[in-house]
Order: sequence, then C-alpha cells, then structure tokens
Amino acid sequence: MNKSTKNIALAGLIGALYAALTIGMAPLSYGPVQVRISESLTVLPYLFPGTIYGLYFGCMAANIVGGYGLIDILGGSLLTLLAAILTFYSGKIKKPWLAPLPPVVINAFGVSLYLHVLADMPYWITVAYIGLGQFLSCYGLGLALLYFLLKRKRQKGESNWF
Repeated sequence: MNKSTKNIALAGLIGALYAALTIGMAPLSYGPVQVRISESLTVLPYLFPGTIYGLYFGCMAANIVGGYGLIDILGGSLLTLLAAILTFYSGKIKKPWLAPLPPVVINAFGVSLYLHVLADMPYWITVAYIGLGQFLSCYGLGLALLYFLLKRKRQKGESNWF
C-alpha cells in the first residue's frame, strides 16, 4: 500500500472512530459540560499527519448529531482542524507532552465562545468545564496513547512500525 493510500485509509478510520466514540458516549460528549473520549485521538497528528483530516471530518459528523446546529458543526470542526494542525507542528519540537495542549486550549476557549451563548452559561465557567473535559481526555488518555505509540515506534524501528 503506498503512503497516500495509507494516509487516506488512516484518516477515514480515525474520522469514523472519532464520530463513533463521540456519538456513542452521548450525552457526555455534548454541551458546556463535556468529556469527549474521542478527543484523546487528537494527539495522533503528532505522529501521523494523515489523521488531521480524519479528526476534522469525524468531528463534523459527530457535531451533526450533537444538536447545537450549524455553528457547532462548522465552528467546532474548524477548531478541531486548527488544533490538529498545531498538534502536528508540536511534533517538530519533539516534546510529546505538548501534543495535547492545542486541543485543550483551542477547544476550551474556542468552543466556549459559542456554547456559553447557546447553553446560556457564563463564558469563564464554560471555559473551565470544556477545558477540564479536554484535559482529562487529551492528557489523561491521549498522552498515554501517544507514549504507547512512541514506544512501539522505537521497538519496531522507523521503517515499518505502523
């Protein structure tokens, strides 16, 4: 399988997994108080640039079901895309603990911009809730996933580890 085919397949797999985890964990995945287990996957662009678009489209599919309308479908997905791109660039720094930071910060402040209005909650309370949920998912689960993948990469060698 050539590299571009592998990237497309990986993006599709991650997108489907993101959407399935988000939708499957509803109502925990939606609203101003949320913990999206699927956000643990947002560390993957650190190692796999092909997952960036999978996360974007997976978030879009999940937000269609979420019930917050077009602003969440487009806005939330664009925020996820931005976070995924920044996570990819954090891989250039070679500090894995930075990989979860973009999704935590961008979603805490960005998603809260519209959710506090839609859910009629104070902005800073919404930032705290979204930020805490993101931290639990991205640092609690995502960073563990990333360290596991990095260990596997070292064990298998660079050429054919995935």
